[in-house]
Amino acid sequence: MKKVLVTGASAGIGRATAKLFAERGYQVLAVARRIEKLESLRAERSSVEIASVDLSSETAIEAFYETHKDWLKNVDVLVNNAGLALGRESFQEYLWSDVEKMFQTNVMGLLSLIRKIVPNMIAQKRGHLINIGSVAGDVGYKGGTVYCATKAAVHMIAESLRFDLGGTNVRVSNIAPGRVETDFSVVRFKGDKEAADKVYEGYRPLKSEDLANTILWIAEQPEHVNIQNVTILGTDQPSATTLDPFKG
Repeated sequence: MKKVLVTGASAGIGRATAKLFAERGYQVLAVARRIEKLESLRAERSSVEIASVDLSSETAIEAFYETHKDWLKNVDVLVNNAGLALGRESFQEYLWSDVEKMFQTNVMGLLSLIRKIVPNMIAQKRGHLINIGSVAGDVGYKGGTVYCATKAAVHMIAESLRFDLGGTNVRVSNIAPGRVETDFSVVRFKGDKEAADKVYEGYRPLKSEDLANTILWIAEQPEHVNIQNVTILGTDQPSATTLDPFKG
């Protein structure tokens, strides 16, 4: 039975992905900061194992790896979904603590976990890293200086890792979604649900399940096939920064 490690699994894309893989018979370890959310996930899918870890903290990642190293020594798929945006101010108005939190979680946490998992994948001569980037990694916008930079880093990490892992049978894929209706905007607006809801008003955004289905499809390709980059936008979002709602 294949093993899948999913980060950012307490809600949204990560939660939907963990549930879907569990439904398909995979062994799943779901990781996130909010243990109460993970416990509710396990209540829905009893086969899912859970672990609370703050991926913005290298100390927390080290402790997580040491605690679960027996499970992690033969992971087949690592879904690097954990990430966040904080604020929509212009860069010069950002809180520096928010800048650090985004880079520590979106980039450093991702790199740290990959660094720990990849040697095991190389040793077993198989594995798949699936990074959840964003169209924001390709197109900038006002108030997105830091978040866009972190997602551009995620994209380039995937691009370069393919060279570093050449000949190891370890695959690397990158998914760049447009707007997905999750708790992402609630976090970005620091709990302001009204502001978050406006982000999705008037058009049909992607759903978490849309991304979960895509992640599963990528992971289930034959070993000689690597889906390198996938961009997913809602039908009502013709580009990264344009919305054109369906008028039917």
